[in-house]
Amino acid sequence: MTSTQNSERERSKTGAGRLRHVFVHDLEIVASVGILEHEKRYEQRIILSADLAVRDDYDGVSDRLAEVLDYGKVVDDIIRLVQAEHVNLIETLAERIATQCLADQRVERVRVRIAKPDILPSGGCVGIEIERGRSEG
Repeated sequence: MTSTQNSERERSKTGAGRLRHVFVHDLEIVASVGILEHEKRYEQRIILSADLAVRDDYDGVSDRLAEVLDYGKVVDDIIRLVQAEHVNLIETLAERIATQCLADQRVERVRVRIAKPDILPSGGCVGIEIERGRSEG
């Protein structure tokens, strides 16, 4: 067996190279965000989703929260960040959330989507989505 094949066997035993997606979809948060005067004066709803591609080292047996990325902590951290202060642009907010998620060394990539559901009179949503990875420093 070649050294490359040995390395691949070792990675498959330990889970290295595998990814697990941890996601939060359609989290509704009341936030102070926007550039218009009424947006600075009054908080508004945003709908947030995050998909985190996490290095999957979980053995599938231990059944312990400490062995995986805790999505409850991800949600709490996002809410705390969103409600910390006024942000003019949802683009800025998305970047901050992505940076926060990537601070956990197990997270390889993150996709963040933020929608403002109460902006259009017709009832539709407007928003943005970004994707960031660890190597994009």
